[in-house]
Amino acid sequence: MIPLNSIDKKCKAMIAQHYNSIHVETALLQQIKIKENQLKIAQESNMLYVVEALQNQLLKLQCELSEPQDVEIQALMSLLDD
Repeated sequence: MIPLNSIDKKCKAMIAQHYNSIHVETALLQQIKIKENQLKIAQESNMLYVVEALQNQLLKLQCELSEPQDVEIQALMSLLDD
């Protein structure tokens, strides 16, 4: 039988990790929005090299946005292992 105190600590850790991932996701969404606005301005100004650089940066941010979900799945799986 698993001690209740151990479960409580793991739940608190998962909740803290969840709030942290929400904060990271919010920050990434803000950065993406800023890059999209910058990209729009660069496209309107016909700044081809800046457009290319911003598109690369935007792609990296969008890839980072999908990563926190993987961390949450690993946290849930670790609970099942115990």
